[in-house]
Amino acid sequence: MDTVVAVKIISDKKKLNQLAKLAAGSVVENGNCGFDGSLHFFKGNQVIQDLNFRMNDSKCNQFTFRLGGKVYFTQLNSEAKELIESFKK
Repeated sequence: MDTVVAVKIISDKKKLNQLAKLAAGSVVENGNCGFDGSLHFFKGNQVIQDLNFRMNDSKCNQFTFRLGGKVYFTQLNSEAKELIESFKK
């Protein structure tokens, strides 16, 4: 069972747009290798996109999300990792 360790509300549109662009980056073939955390994008009171990420495994750093009924795995690069870590502060 997963445990929620922290909840952060991020309303900085510039950072959110940057994260969305990074998550839509290069598709990877690794497939699902688990995740370290998740981000949920809301519009109003409704979740419009869930984004899981793995960033603490040198062999498998990636985003995982579902769009149009299809699951995508994209590269989570060092810039994306730094951005996600900045949300913790």
